[in-house]
Amino acid sequence: MSDKDSNKKVIKSEDEWREELPEEVFNIVRLKGTERPHTGKYDKFYEPGEYRCRCCGSLLFDSGEKFNASCGWPSFSSGHLENIEERSDNSWRMQRTEVVCATCDAHLGHVFEDGPPPTGLRYCINSASLLFKEEES
Repeated sequence: MSDKDSNKKVIKSEDEWREELPEEVFNIVRLKGTERPHTGKYDKFYEPGEYRCRCCGSLLFDSGEKFNASCGWPSFSSGHLENIEERSDNSWRMQRTEVVCATCDAHLGHVFEDGPPPTGLRYCINSASLLFKEEES
């Protein structure tokens, strides 16, 4: 999907997503699961490039926004907010803010207010929700 298509909503049935995605990815992005800490592909990954939605390809984060939060998941201080939605999440007896892809509603992770300046935000994202695209030289 190109950046100009990112405003077009992607709607698929649960069965369609289940057919397209590996089970672990499906459980995270469609059923709001979470990777075990320190197990994700992009937790300690710092190559230049961009991070896109695993389900639809929408641009979510740039590598320059990534930082080591030592929390066990890839963390970003900001993102492409036109492609990210925040939703209230009161599951597990906690009050959190869920982060989803605005294009396809994929569960990405959560955002917390304990990140570095200037935003003070930490987008704590599951690696399984992301696809990395290397920066072109």
